[in-house]
Amino acid sequence: MNRGRVAVMVLAGLAALAAALVLACMVGAQPVSFARAIAGQDPDRTILFGLRLPRALVGALVGCALAAAGTALQALLRNPLAEPFVLGVSGGAALGGTLVLVATGAASHLLGFSSTALGLAPSVATGAVVGAAGATLLVFALGRESGRLVPEAALLVGVVFNFFAAAMITLAKLLVPPDQALRLIYWLTGAISYEGGVTLVVGVLCVGVSVAALVLLSGRMNLLSLGEEEAASLGLHVGLSRGLVLLAASAATGAAVTLAGMVGFVGLIVPHAARRVLGPDHRVLVPAAALFGAAFLVISDAVARVAFLLLGTEPPVGALTAFIGGPLFLWLMRRSRRPG
Repeated sequence: MNRGRVAVMVLAGLAALAAALVLACMVGAQPVSFARAIAGQDPDRTILFGLRLPRALVGALVGCALAAAGTALQALLRNPLAEPFVLGVSGGAALGGTLVLVATGAASHLLGFSSTALGLAPSVATGAVVGAAGATLLVFALGRESGRLVPEAALLVGVVFNFFAAAMITLAKLLVPPDQALRLIYWLTGAISYEGGVTLVVGVLCVGVSVAALVLLSGRMNLLSLGEEEAASLGLHVGLSRGLVLLAASAATGAAVTLAGMVGFVGLIVPHAARRVLGPDHRVLVPAAALFGAAFLVISDAVARVAFLLLGTEPPVGALTAFIGGPLFLWLMRRSRRPG
């Protein structure tokens, strides 16, 4: 691995992320002066540091986690169609977080204490990570035939599990009060909201640890992408390595879903674009996907925020990423079926 190339890639990714953050802080219904905001003058200070910058940072965390997780899952399945949303990992995370929210709401009603249903509460984050890990294990377990992992079967299991998770979430929404149901629906649409300092700190810790683990495991991903038998013949402990990658990818996806709900196709769009430019070496690809995934979602959220400004409405960023990622998924699927 060329360390100079990695350094250039990291610098380019950081520059892209910094430019995306500046752009996201500039655009909006209300013009903002950076000079006035830094000088502490309102309303510029409140809009910039209280609303736009925290929202952009949440978008960066979510994009970073989903892109890194998508890269890892594609290496394990040896399939460019693998992605947390398509494989049902995001659905499992959403289901786990939803069940925790329903249980929290029921407990608060029975015991008489108030509860903040949404946000990056540790219990919700834990439920989302457990749900993502459970969905990932289910997909990889049922996607095996004769002891070998079949990528097409795993993708099909993920699609079916997504429908199951959606049905369970729909039933769960009937068990909570109307106000909590509305907040739950907003959370699950894939919308990045304005979060406070505590949520950002916890989000940075969760995403940072999981993505750092994926970067450290990127060398093993190179071997796993060759196939189980080939990786074992090269001295890799396949079961342990695959388990570690799955755990880190599930934790990253769970943290992303906790922060912004189900934002789809980021883990498909960014790794595919990065792979075409940088090649298949995951030691370069994983950090590149993480950085450019963060920049991509920050810009996507900024576009979603201003696209329908004249109509006085704002679509969730998950709708925009699905609009881009859906056709790309179909193109990749058709391309993968061509001979050779």
